[in-house]
Amino acid sequence: MRISGFERLRRTAAPGAIGICALSLIAAGNASAAEDASRWDGDSRSAVRLIAGSAAGSVLRAGVEIRLKSGWHTYWRYPGDAGVPPRFDFTGSQNVKAVDVLWPAPQPIPEHDLVTIGYTGDVILPLAVVPENAAKPVKLRLKLDYAVCAALCVPAEGKAELELTAGPSSQDAALAAAEARVPKKTVLGEGTTLAIKSVRREDAAGRGRVIVDVAAPAGPRVALFAEGPTSDWALPVPKGVDGAPAGLQRFAFALDGAPPGATYDGAAIALTAVAGNIAIEVVTRLD
Repeated sequence: MRISGFERLRRTAAPGAIGICALSLIAAGNASAAEDASRWDGDSRSAVRLIAGSAAGSVLRAGVEIRLKSGWHTYWRYPGDAGVPPRFDFTGSQNVKAVDVLWPAPQPIPEHDLVTIGYTGDVILPLAVVPENAAKPVKLRLKLDYAVCAALCVPAEGKAELELTAGPSSQDAALAAAEARVPKKTVLGEGTTLAIKSVRREDAAGRGRVIVDVAAPAGPRVALFAEGPTSDWALPVPKGVDGAPAGLQRFAFALDGAPPGATYDGAAIALTAVAGNIAIEVVTRLD
């Protein structure tokens, strides 16, 4: 069963760690901000800022940049066996109709006898911002609640605000690199370089599991992640198993982690496969 993220933070945080974190926050006024990047907000372990990119049609491009101290990590939208995902609050933004958070491909991160999912280095989470009125200025305001972990785990918070424009930005290259790492949405069975070829459900001895066969390029290690239909599902992290057909890699995970009252029959699951700098996402149903 997946451990609650905040419960895990309570178990692993050293005494006084949260207080130290609060005392060591960097005041926003201590850093200067460029027009295309906000000030950093954080402490010696991590910090957050907003960056702006040039527009893509009617959509404004931006990003949440998280800076991590060496040896520390933070979590993906689904953290795996433990941890908490980042929580975004754009309340107070001006002339903003919608904000879509995009997620660059994560990696598995061993934590004791668990496997979590996230980022071990600095990361930019791209944003697609839709204005209410494209002719008026957009001011993006962010409050981010997230967790950072090394030998211990602590909650973190970052605040930032930035005016977005449609013009070119010094952050365009960094933002484009982060966007390129976002898994491409594909269809089950399709693809050549990296593809999820088949998904099947096995029910035996009262405990079911899901078998996934993946085609991948030679060389890079393949990682596979599984997400349920809603955020209250907590599916196990798939593990490599034997028995794959020639040229494929096989993964399996137990049918475990559905919320009370939910059924696995027909449930839509998202599978994300990562191999080196290539990543794909497939949504399929457990029929």
